[in-house]
Amino acid sequence: MLPPHDPAAAGGAAILAQGLGRSYGPVLGVRDIDLHVDTGAVVGLLGPNGSGKTTLIRMLATLLRPSAGQARVGGADLRTQPGEVRRHIGLTGQYAAVDQFLTGRENIRMTARMLGMSRADAGRRAEDLLGSFDLRDAADRPLSTYSGGMRRRLDLALSLTGRPSIVFLDEPTTGLDPRSRFAMWTVIEGLVADGTTVLLSTQYLEEADRLAERVVILDHGLVVAEGPPDALRAQVGAHVVDLTLTDPADGRAALDALAGLASAPVEHSPGSRELRVPVAGSEALPDVVRLLDAAGVRFRGLAVHEPSLDDVFLALTGRPAPPPSGMTAPEKDPTMPPMVTT
Repeated sequence: MLPPHDPAAAGGAAILAQGLGRSYGPVLGVRDIDLHVDTGAVVGLLGPNGSGKTTLIRMLATLLRPSAGQARVGGADLRTQPGEVRRHIGLTGQYAAVDQFLTGRENIRMTARMLGMSRADAGRRAEDLLGSFDLRDAADRPLSTYSGGMRRRLDLALSLTGRPSIVFLDEPTTGLDPRSRFAMWTVIEGLVADGTTVLLSTQYLEEADRLAERVVILDHGLVVAEGPPDALRAQVGAHVVDLTLTDPADGRAALDALAGLASAPVEHSPGSRELRVPVAGSEALPDVVRLLDAAGVRFRGLAVHEPSLDDVFLALTGRPAPPPSGMTAPEKDPTMPPMVTT
């Protein structure tokens, strides 16, 4: 059972889940999810495509009914108080939820009016958000003229129209160019500085490394690891050796030679010259050279560095992090009504 909620307690959990699960008939989407997100914190959700990140976010946002477990969001019970949950949250999904036939200003005003604001308040809120997201110059242009980055900024602005205390961001920068992605990071950092709680799903490991205080890694619908990025790196090992072979045909021999030395699975694609070898520390470097020499494996490049979240991802899931892909259709529950996030 979840502990009693004390709304007067300072620094409590904004999101608290226990044993949360969702199945689609015989197929398990996510299961046994325990999650604790402190008020004002940023927690990153990482995982391969299909690992359950979007399913988890959509459950916490009341768009999918949990099949098992319980959760509270903003102190409200997910199952018995979904309307109260929605009063606390904003949601930016994988698709930009904007009306392309309206202008940016009209999109925000319409959302504000749907949330019960007066015309005057809706106009003032639109002006505030257009300024905050650097959209004033394009405020009266139709959305069909907006770039991808501008649409994503407007989408995030819409999710903040009702001044939510908790924001769910489901891959908010997927498909954006580096400049637009950096601009979105700056916006997210501003939200956190103002005390907003953020649950961020992302395929960009450097994004989680920069923004998140804690990271939760999902794989096959289960939490396989969680903690601060530095603590997760420590699970991999002190260092990673990047090795470039002279002959790509020596890849198998190199893997066999270094298997006993590696502190986590060695990353190597068949036919590639490149290998990444997690090791216990930089002092293992001479052993790498010795083992390769004994196996008759020649190499032309060797470098050692501290592990990244990519290395953590590989060690915990057994495969490298996927490159960010195009947007995928989110799961739908036909029993759930549409939601206007606040």
